[in-house]
Amino acid sequence: MIQSIDVKVASNGRMILPASVRRAMGLQGDGKVILTVEDDQVRLSPIGHGVSRAQALYREHAKQARTIDDFLTDRKAEAVVDAGKATPATDHQDPA
Repeated sequence: MIQSIDVKVASNGRMILPASVRRAMGLQGDGKVILTVEDDQVRLSPIGHGVSRAQALYREHAKQARTIDDFLTDRKAEAVVDAGKATPATDHQDPA
């Protein structure tokens, strides 16, 4: 459902979200929103919705189930490989 509501913006940039908008967004009391500016439009999203969308995208595109331990094991193996490729720093002083 698309709804347009006029909201006054004060000279200091503050505005009040009407109660109906806060309810529709699931906001209660103090909270945070993500403000996205695209061209000349602004979109407000509850911060929790962004996290939920990111998790859903990950689940959709993840090829295999992996744990944090799997991730750490892979990173440690990569560090060992990288350490083998690294060349030690040498002092380039002319022998006298």
